[in-house]
Amino acid sequence: MKALVIGSGGREHTLAWVLLQSPKITEVVCIPGNGGTANLPHCRNLALNPEDFEGIARFALVNNLELVVVGPEQPLALGITDFLQAQGLKVFGPCQAGAQIEASKAWAKALMMEAGIPTAQAEVFEEEATALAYLKTQKVPIVVKADGLAAGKGVMVAQTLEAASDAVSEIFSGKFGSAGSQVVIEEFMIGQEASVLAVTDGQTIRPLVPAQDHKAIGEGDTGPNTGGMGSYAPTPVVTPALMERIQTEVLEPAIATLRRRGIDYRGVLYAGLMITPQGDPKVVEFNCRFGDPETQAVLPLLETPLDQVILACIEGRLESLPPLEWKPGAAACVVLAAEGYPDAYPKGMEISGLTEAADTGALVFHAGTQAKGGIITANGGRVLGVTGLGDTFESAITNAYTAVDKIHFEGMYCRRDIGYRVKRR
Repeated sequence: MKALVIGSGGREHTLAWVLLQSPKITEVVCIPGNGGTANLPHCRNLALNPEDFEGIARFALVNNLELVVVGPEQPLALGITDFLQAQGLKVFGPCQAGAQIEASKAWAKALMMEAGIPTAQAEVFEEEATALAYLKTQKVPIVVKADGLAAGKGVMVAQTLEAASDAVSEIFSGKFGSAGSQVVIEEFMIGQEASVLAVTDGQTIRPLVPAQDHKAIGEGDTGPNTGGMGSYAPTPVVTPALMERIQTEVLEPAIATLRRRGIDYRGVLYAGLMITPQGDPKVVEFNCRFGDPETQAVLPLLETPLDQVILACIEGRLESLPPLEWKPGAAACVVLAAEGYPDAYPKGMEISGLTEAADTGALVFHAGTQAKGGIITANGGRVLGVTGLGDTFESAITNAYTAVDKIHFEGMYCRRDIGYRVKRR
């Protein structure tokens, strides 16, 4: 079988690499891919826009690509699954109606209320004046979110009412485009965040091993939020007993409510959770795809061939798939970013030490890179994700940083405290 992976980040490099571990996958084509997928054996890039659905369908049908795996949320929100399925292709990723669970925070919040899923209290506003008036009645800290897709940058945790008001005004100013047509203001939840990525065929839903990521740019989880500066799995904050609660209180009610709404949701349902000091799970947000950089820590631990899992979801037979098998131990991913990220950052810096890093046994997943004439250059804010595996978290984290220290590009930045909560487990 030949597979097509849509996207260009670290998540997509990981998906391509994991798919190629399966004896049944002979080739992966990435649209558009990156410098890492360009050099992956049995993988090639195709310079098409991920939103060119007609071009993607034509290429897949002509080249007998039987399986399409969609990485980013934007094509899903625009209806890529609906379009490609109508051409007879097998697509892993929810339909456009289902992708609203990420594309609109207001829509997702309404679904959670309908399903009885535990989450933060929230209000939705379409006008700046009413949002600002509401803020005056609230306590801080408080969370302000742009309703739509904003590349992970439309969420602000405000410590003062002035900061919250500024965030509301910024969203309504048009900074986030159509994502800022509505504002969601919700209570600030205390606890530890965790990510549970689950696969579903619309009837059955199965969680993958739980992960935690570091969203803040600075060490000690300080500074502005990013798309993610590192991750680790399986996080001990989600115990087996807590995972059972997440299954029955979050995942199953979400799928059941989607089904009641007439939405056949097949793909990944990502639950971003807050684990409260009392040990209760509350949903911060839902996403409609694999997380990034959680995927870089979770999928290298998966023993069951990923294509088997994906096909079981697409074909509606997940219930009959044997339990997923996982490697023992832990994984930790450290993101290497360009100087200035998450704000403006340079591009085009040559990257050295990639072979030496891989020789340590770590996995180097490319995110914002480009390959030209045998040279790899930085082409994005998050440039690389380096994943270490180990029997313990301490060894996995040590192995990741050993590889990180072999890599260099001008202005390279990484957090040196990834996994600090679990390092000695």
